[in-house]
Amino acid sequence: MKITEDIVYVGVNDREIDLFEGQYPVPNGMAYNSYAILDEHIAIFDTVDGRFGDVWLQNIKSTLGDKKPRYLIVQHMEPDHAAHIAKFMEMYPEATAVATAKAFCMMMQFFGTDFQGRQRVVKEGDTLSLGKHTLTFITAPMVHWPEVMVTYDTASKTLFSADAFGKFGALDTEEDWACEARRYYFGIVGKYGAQVQTLLKKVAALDVQTICPLHGPMLCENLSYYIGLYNTWSSYEPENEGIMIAYTSVYGNTKKAVLTLADKLTAAGCPKVTVTDLARDDMTEAVEDAFRYDRLVLATTTYNNDIFPFMRTFIDHLTERNFQKRKIGLIENGTWAPAAAKTMQKLLENSKNLTFCDTIVQIKSSVNEESNAALEKLARELLA
Repeated sequence: MKITEDIVYVGVNDREIDLFEGQYPVPNGMAYNSYAILDEHIAIFDTVDGRFGDVWLQNIKSTLGDKKPRYLIVQHMEPDHAAHIAKFMEMYPEATAVATAKAFCMMMQFFGTDFQGRQRVVKEGDTLSLGKHTLTFITAPMVHWPEVMVTYDTASKTLFSADAFGKFGALDTEEDWACEARRYYFGIVGKYGAQVQTLLKKVAALDVQTICPLHGPMLCENLSYYIGLYNTWSSYEPENEGIMIAYTSVYGNTKKAVLTLADKLTAAGCPKVTVTDLARDDMTEAVEDAFRYDRLVLATTTYNNDIFPFMRTFIDHLTERNFQKRKIGLIENGTWAPAAAKTMQKLLENSKNLTFCDTIVQIKSSVNEESNAALEKLARELLA
């Protein structure tokens, strides 16, 4: 697959995988992207997951014919992109690996060698001429590993963006980019918003016409849309107006309260209300929605003088990813000693710029006239 006249895709689609990184459901598979720049000196960008080495090397051979690559550009050392560095260097003994100093340290850890005598250590602003194409290397530490760099090709105005601008899903899947890119971002990169902001400022100084990520499709049109979303996500601003209600329910009474609240919000004209059962729905989708909308309601039962485990897990996922800048409503249920709201507030106490609604809805076993009135009051506060 040609991206430009001189840049060719040599990556692979993975339709065998069910959980990416052992935790993210990927019903439409994954793409492990790798690229070749065909010039006086040929450069290959990154390798692929360990299960697809033979396919990847055949893709390179089919693309290059009798020609040999001069450089292997290693932007990220996570094994889904770096598993075959040693195999590549053995197959092409005249090739040089190009990476940051930290990446070469990781190569020693993974492969028992850092390819002394065949390495080119690069740092911020260093360049490499391939002939017509000149590569400029831009460090991107903690987006989302410490050794990461991205690469800008001045000839084609292409940004090879490592894991930035990636998404779940194989390349032969037709689906909305933003949905799976958002889930990918907040699941994997979301903790590192400040570092993404730093990278975006560097990218803003470049004339980028194509973005080639390590996962997901190449982005060639309407780049302001994709960059704008990344700016929103990494600054932790809400993307859309709306209310997500995340709940757990043991015997259905908390669920009844949640559905009552959702009906009240919809009837009052809220543009978007989404309800998630944390025990049954995909947790990664729940995390995505919590970051997508500007308001969040947490509803759970008191459980062993704590909160129901799925709610604790959900809040842990949020705080781990620097959840902030949202309005929060709380609903607690307990038959003899409701304490869930206090626990949830405690778990969120270090999150920045959260505004809690004054009304905390307390249910003692089941919804009654008093708790229904509190739900009405909470709905008004959420919509204020």
